[in-house]
Amino acid sequence: MFYFRCANVHRALFFLILCAGSNVAIAREEAPGIVERPITTADLAHWAFQPLRRTTPPVVDHLPTSDNPIDHFIHAKLAAIGLEPLPTADRVTLIRRVTFDLTGLPPTLPEIDAFVGDQQPGAYGRLIDRLLASSSYGIRWAQHWLDLARFAESNGYENDEPRPLAWKYRDWVIDAFNLDLPFDEFVRQQIAGDELYPDDLFAAIATGFVLCGQDIPDQNLQEQRRTMLLNEITSTIGSVFLGLKLECAECHDHKYDPISQADFYRMRAFFENVDVFAESRLDRVLHEADAEAAPTYLLVRGDFHRPGPEVQPAFLRIVNLQNQQVAPPQPGMKTTGRRSALARWLTHPKHPLTTRVIVNWLWQHHFGMGLVRSPGVFGVMGEPPTHPELLDWLATELPRQGWSLKAMHKQMLMSLAYRRASGVTTGEDLPVEMAVLEDRYNQAKKADPQNHWLARMNRVRLDGEAIRDAVLAASGRLCPRRGGPGIMAPLPEEMLSLLETRHWTVSSDPEDHRRRSIFLFVRRNVRLPLFDAFDRPDTLSSCPRRHRSTTAPQALVLLNSDLCLASARHLAGQSLEAAGRDQAAQIEFCYRRTLGRSPTTVELEQARGFLDSQAELLAAGGRIPTDLALPIPYLDAEDPYAAASLTDFCLALLNVNEFIYLD
Repeated sequence: MFYFRCANVHRALFFLILCAGSNVAIAREEAPGIVERPITTADLAHWAFQPLRRTTPPVVDHLPTSDNPIDHFIHAKLAAIGLEPLPTADRVTLIRRVTFDLTGLPPTLPEIDAFVGDQQPGAYGRLIDRLLASSSYGIRWAQHWLDLARFAESNGYENDEPRPLAWKYRDWVIDAFNLDLPFDEFVRQQIAGDELYPDDLFAAIATGFVLCGQDIPDQNLQEQRRTMLLNEITSTIGSVFLGLKLECAECHDHKYDPISQADFYRMRAFFENVDVFAESRLDRVLHEADAEAAPTYLLVRGDFHRPGPEVQPAFLRIVNLQNQQVAPPQPGMKTTGRRSALARWLTHPKHPLTTRVIVNWLWQHHFGMGLVRSPGVFGVMGEPPTHPELLDWLATELPRQGWSLKAMHKQMLMSLAYRRASGVTTGEDLPVEMAVLEDRYNQAKKADPQNHWLARMNRVRLDGEAIRDAVLAASGRLCPRRGGPGIMAPLPEEMLSLLETRHWTVSSDPEDHRRRSIFLFVRRNVRLPLFDAFDRPDTLSSCPRRHRSTTAPQALVLLNSDLCLASARHLAGQSLEAAGRDQAAQIEFCYRRTLGRSPTTVELEQARGFLDSQAELLAAGGRIPTDLALPIPYLDAEDPYAAASLTDFCLALLNVNEFIYLD
């Protein structure tokens, strides 16, 4: 083993020496000219590079009452392959689904009762309107956008120094979603807010999007640092707004997509004048010193030591269907205006990618999977859309709706496709017998196991932030405070022992530790165990879709965490206050607070049996009351072992699949 390691070291050293010699030789060579393969008809034939087409929704026979065009597209596909969709989910399932989708929180008991009891026409539409008007809507959807923006409050790399004012961009995103800032304006402000609105503080903060990536301020070679930052910005623009992997063309022409290396550096030229090292009272926001454009050079093999031919800013050839050009700066301008031009190009209503990418992103978060199941890869190596006509209809509908994301949310959520049951046990007012329904479900599972055609709703696991917030909400402990600097919540001792003190200083107010997850401090090199177990992105690059793993540590984190135990104790205490010693009423209270529904007869009997047997086990163990996980508050008059068994029951409910999955 020692020989093997040494041999590898020797090979690595030899390779570095060889490369170093090669670089010296190449540096003496004359910079090559730009030679690009032309865009061909075959390149343009790829679905993502085709112009948007506004397709008329198909007419479908025997379609359940629906004037939503989405359902016409979905049912046409189902009819073509001979599948019957499942009926609408019951109201409790539906309100839980849509409330988590729009706010990231479970519905409260009064909200559930009000919706279930509202038998007037339009009850579901009114529910959606209320949720979209909630300030929690912006919090939930800002979290999704921050995944794309690779947002963090530290620089990353070895030192991982904090960014004290990075939270301003996070709060800007929350406000923008709650205000329903039109999406075209949402994009323009994040790319060029300082250019478009030079005296607008709100727009200046928005440009924090561009500089959210990791950085090494103390890097020895600052020119290398600048190159890394500009390349990362360019790649992020490609991933977030175009669904393309532009970074593949940093060093050479893209292997699969019709994107040349020159294309990459032309896109990078839009940001060449940005002072990426500037510090201000807003922290990391964009700033240009003047309107005189700095030159951009194609870097040979991506090496910043080897500048090649100069390139001018230009839009990506393969998707510049309108053949738009970048105008030179006008007299009197304080900046180049390049980023404004890029933002306007990206938000052109006929742009073939931007609207397709964003409506697919919305669809993905509502349905569990996008119409394009490779959301960050719309290029040749990505997956084609399952419903291309529907994707284009949605993409063209966004500008028609004034670029309102809230309008697009409602369009999707009002569809029968979204309201569909995920299985045979959640139907409401079933129009067919159970045996027929089971047969329909089994046929759909067999013919379409991945649910491409949406005969049923996808069952989706909550992400780590929603799980944490739901645990706090179920126990009545969720702190309503919002905004401001990120909160450093307590970490396990074994994690703290590995960190420098300056890297994690726990916030002094315990109430802040129970705020919504989005307001917790995001340090690139430190993740809360709950978030780490439930696939939170590393923030090193844009994340268009989170992984959804199923691992043993997830169960262990939930079962053993201080957060869940404390929440279980508070939930048990509230149950005792509400139900007294009525065991059935206690169980009813806990079920409704955690799962939003009453227990079935079987579940009620199982819960009774657990509470009785667990109390006996605790008593037989001879543990004194102070060693038990007693409810909070706890009255001395209560049997301590029965009370502690109620805590254990609440902890179990916080760990059942139904608590962390949406049907």
